[in-house]
Amino acid sequence: MDFLHLLEHHILDHPMYAGFNLFGLHLAITQHVIMMWISGGMLAIGLPLLARRWPVVPSGFRGMIESFVVYVRDEVVLPNTGEVGRPYVPYFLTLFFFILVTNLIGLIPGFATATGNIAVTAALSLCTLALINIAGIRKYGVVHHVHNFIPHGLPGWLVPLMLPLEIGGLFTRAFALTIRLFANMIAGHVVILAFLSLIFLLGSVFIAVPSVLLSVGLTMLEIFVCFLQAYIFTLLSSIFVGGSLNPH
Repeated sequence: MDFLHLLEHHILDHPMYAGFNLFGLHLAITQHVIMMWISGGMLAIGLPLLARRWPVVPSGFRGMIESFVVYVRDEVVLPNTGEVGRPYVPYFLTLFFFILVTNLIGLIPGFATATGNIAVTAALSLCTLALINIAGIRKYGVVHHVHNFIPHGLPGWLVPLMLPLEIGGLFTRAFALTIRLFANMIAGHVVILAFLSLIFLLGSVFIAVPSVLLSVGLTMLEIFVCFLQAYIFTLLSSIFVGGSLNPH
């Protein structure tokens, strides 16, 4: 058995990667999958319970949640999509809170940041890519939606050149969303790991103290980054969907 078969055998049989087979494809239940289940469960159970007993004037935690909802709706989604994008507000709110909660629980010791996995960010980007086309097709129809990829007033002889470029731009946007979230979430963890590794590499107390202090400071910065990246992903997604709804 060669090296690749040994590696595959070790990964698939490892208890951390337990899973099941679907049509010959092994779907592993990794730590990142569990983190997403936790995030999804917290949102699916927690938010409806809060909404059932929502006071007229919310305060405390409920007030904070409402401020996020209103901000994402009125300052992020509607300005970029217009009123025609109002039916898609629940998608963007789900996207924002899911990324935010997943980012935050990844900072808890013993947990993992699922958004630091490029497969997770790619799946989120594909959801946005699907919505870009679904929203455009719902408003304009398939033919008109494809026609919107061609800039108005473009000479006919340039259409065969520009249409593939514009369609390719859709996938470029999804790729940009994927890499942006993945790179920003993994970068902070790598830097913290590098500082903590200096303690073991150099074995000096004079290195340990500043390394720990810097790691703590970076962890505090990571909390801000968790909110920032959830906001940026939602903002860019709304811009892309808005471009499909309002091609002018």
